[in-house]
Amino acid sequence: MFSSLKIRNYRLFAIGQVVSNTGTWMQRIAQDWLVLTLTGSASAVGITVALQFLPMLLFGLYGGVLADRLPKRPLLLGTQSAMALTGLALAALTLTGQVQVWHVYLTAFLLGLVTVVDNPARQTFVNEMVGPDQLANAVSLNSANFQSARLVGPAVAGVLITAVGSGYAFLFNGLSFVAPIVGLLMMRTSELHKSVRAPRGKGQLREGLRYVSAHPELIWPIVLVGFIGTFGFNFPIWLSAFVDEVYHSGAETYGLLNTLMAIGSLAGALLAARRGASGMRILVGAAVLFGALEVVAAFAPSFWLFAALLVPIGTFGLTVNVTANSSIQMATDPAVRGRVMSLFMMVFVGGTPLGAPLVGWITDAYGPRIGFAAGGLVSLLAALGVGVMLTRASNVRLKLDLRRGHQHLVFVPRQRTAPEREPEREREALPGTT
Repeated sequence: MFSSLKIRNYRLFAIGQVVSNTGTWMQRIAQDWLVLTLTGSASAVGITVALQFLPMLLFGLYGGVLADRLPKRPLLLGTQSAMALTGLALAALTLTGQVQVWHVYLTAFLLGLVTVVDNPARQTFVNEMVGPDQLANAVSLNSANFQSARLVGPAVAGVLITAVGSGYAFLFNGLSFVAPIVGLLMMRTSELHKSVRAPRGKGQLREGLRYVSAHPELIWPIVLVGFIGTFGFNFPIWLSAFVDEVYHSGAETYGLLNTLMAIGSLAGALLAARRGASGMRILVGAAVLFGALEVVAAFAPSFWLFAALLVPIGTFGLTVNVTANSSIQMATDPAVRGRVMSLFMMVFVGGTPLGAPLVGWITDAYGPRIGFAAGGLVSLLAALGVGVMLTRASNVRLKLDLRRGHQHLVFVPRQRTAPEREPEREREALPGTT
């Protein structure tokens, strides 16, 4: 389960990331709660989330081009330093009492701009640290790292917001980037797996898109995570609205709900690390269960049932993310991996600017339960649709077998039509053919 941590460079990276990720989760919770406090509107929270991820939608592919062209370790030193500055700026505004909602909007957008380059560089740098043999394990542990921080960050943020306000959460996040910067500086560059860097040239965006369009095993997972990222992962909007409007509680409850989701997500990441390589069946199955559980949780009659359902929602949501991420990286040529991963992140994260305002409006207009159910229903339908397309692309069909002792649902090859079998009969009639 933890085999990639034996590699020194990756171990330094992981230690730095767990500190930084804790600060990131603290800022996320404090940012959402600050906007809700300043405006009293779930739509305003949606706008903040949208602005943070809008740059990924607009410029995500350019970030992938830079990640393929430039050396990734120096590039990450620059992006991590820039992220630290955004956290410290928001901390200064909040602690001095000068913060306004447009300040939060602006810092969220600037953070999104840096993420455009940081995300594909960080995703593809994992392969340079651990090599192809440990890539699937390291991708899963990255997610486990992120979700471990999610266990601590929201809880600490809830306490800090209640005790001294949001400003100190922003301050901790800004200072937390010291850890990954130090880790990057301490790495042994001689132990990195050298990757092929794309030369500067024209048409590299189109080259990446053509590569994806020629590989169905890349297209459909990207389509699926696009739908789920756009409509199914708007938890800052839903959870803040449930806490405020349905359960009439405060920041501590918001932190608790995020922590419960993190428990499920951490379990999903560790199971993925233990499982190793995963197929499309796990991806589609997890997406179906994720969407269905969101619909069920939306109409949970009690707080504790709602809270308990967040654990498996976190598990299956993370399984979708990790399975798609690792399978796409493993199936992609290293020379275009940055561009392919930037497209993956663009549709997964960049879809939020499209979905968050719409989901925020539905939540404000019709209530948190309808908003949550709508996101889950879209995710469920997308998973079923992509499942159908993948079975067709693989030339298989789902067979139901109710006999005792047999596997009840299995994929079997499709029977070929007569025109498809005819060439084989013609070849069999020719002497010397096989």
